[in-house]
Amino acid sequence: MLPWKLIDTTDVPDGTVPLRLMQRGQEFTIKLGQNELMSSRLFGSEEALATLTCFRLADMKAPKLLIGGYGMGFTLRAALKVLGPQAKITVVELVPAIVAWARGPMVELTGDSLQDPRVTIVEGDVVTAIKAARASYDAILLDVDNGPEGLTRKSNNALYDLSGLHASLAALRPGGVLAVWSSFPHPSFTALLRKAGFKTEEIPIRAAGPRGGARHVIWLATKPHAAAVKASTPAAKKSTTKPAVPKTAARTPAGQPPAKRKTAIKKTKP
Repeated sequence: MLPWKLIDTTDVPDGTVPLRLMQRGQEFTIKLGQNELMSSRLFGSEEALATLTCFRLADMKAPKLLIGGYGMGFTLRAALKVLGPQAKITVVELVPAIVAWARGPMVELTGDSLQDPRVTIVEGDVVTAIKAARASYDAILLDVDNGPEGLTRKSNNALYDLSGLHASLAALRPGGVLAVWSSFPHPSFTALLRKAGFKTEEIPIRAAGPRGGARHVIWLATKPHAAAVKASTPAAKKSTTKPAVPKTAARTPAGQPPAKRKTAIKKTKP
């Protein structure tokens, strides 16, 4: 068997352990310490993150998507395969080297996806991008870290706490989908999504798709439409206080014209 070769390393902003790009033959892996974050051999669940989401956008002619984390690009390429020519996808990647690796050592894997006119690559923090958006996206796909707990950097937790989920809710259009990938189940995160106001579905998925592999999880959390939100909001209490009637206003029986006011005539002495 061919040995793994170190291709490059890079630091993660606010992280303590560098990322390593490794290659063995035509296979690539990106590791954080001894943890394998992504692999060109196991990508079924990353593709499912896109296809399951885009299935829910099938009736939209020009959907707008935000993908948090480029990784090895499997989610982006799967989305491009099923979306129409008018779709727009913004990919926000925190680590510049990840994009450089996609255009360099892994260019055969990347193909022409980064040159697709539907795609915009932004080097930055997806937390900032989400907080800056207001009803801007039909879907937000998060493949950041290993799930809803920060592994590469603790500040990623800001995506998955209640405040972060409220920010994603505000960034989505009514009926929009927040899709979150995780390498492990997280029951309390399901409850948190619902607490934030999402209608939530938790889907177990194999890392290699039909070929099996480790068990991963994808959450599909839908923002309710305005009508549904309004219906779920408690109605305002009706006032039990009757409006005050001005003292000068005479009550008139229904169907009769209002009585004319008599004008007082001031008499003057001759």
